[in-house]
Amino acid sequence: MSHFAEAPTLFRDFDEAIVRPPAKGKTPSYLRDHRKRLRDRFLTGGAAAVPDYELLELVLFRAIPRQDVKPLARSLIEKFGDFNGVLAASPAQLCATPGVGHAVALEIKIVEAAAHRLARSRVMQKHVISSWDAIVDYCHTVMSHRDTEQFRILFLDTKNVLIADEEQAKGTIDHVPVYPREVVKRALELNAASIILVHNHPSGDPTPSPSDIEMTAKIANAAFALDIQVHDHLIVGKSRELSFRAEGLL
Repeated sequence: MSHFAEAPTLFRDFDEAIVRPPAKGKTPSYLRDHRKRLRDRFLTGGAAAVPDYELLELVLFRAIPRQDVKPLARSLIEKFGDFNGVLAASPAQLCATPGVGHAVALEIKIVEAAAHRLARSRVMQKHVISSWDAIVDYCHTVMSHRDTEQFRILFLDTKNVLIADEEQAKGTIDHVPVYPREVVKRALELNAASIILVHNHPSGDPTPSPSDIEMTAKIANAAFALDIQVHDHLIVGKSRELSFRAEGLL
């Protein structure tokens, strides 16, 4: 870490380095060998064969082609906790890290978007009961590392098939505004027979607050009046999720 701290300029202007490579135009042999070994290990053993910082190195290789990215990968993991935390960080948060510029931030956010799209493809147009674990995994993937609250709704048809997934509101670190009338209105627009409410707790603890319980009851009552069922309300924490249905709160 001391070497990285002493030479932050190695990464600061990496965009220019990509456009105007060093005079020799070659990556040092020790870096080429390291990158080849790391890529081979990943191709052979998959993600399980590499720790978080090396997986992040593989991502950084594209944005910083001719420099040692291991110190930067370790710095990002240390700052954001783990690989998923790095992916979930905002571009502004990433660029506030010494050594990270727009190209690195873009590469990381592309990987995050790909992960979200893959997780979403596994649940859309699928029967909720038979794909419940995939739905929980999807919600965890897109919400567990956010540093502000987000409220999503999963809309189901009469056969409990997921027909839409929409973010309804963003909030602060401990609050997100939710309006039962808007929730029910959107369900009617999509001709949904039931809905699943989902929001995250940036604190990491998915225990529902009194306002969470009250808001859920209001939405359930408004939906019931229009023959729409609230199938569940999931609160996503850092490492686990809480189901209102399983806890007897709905």
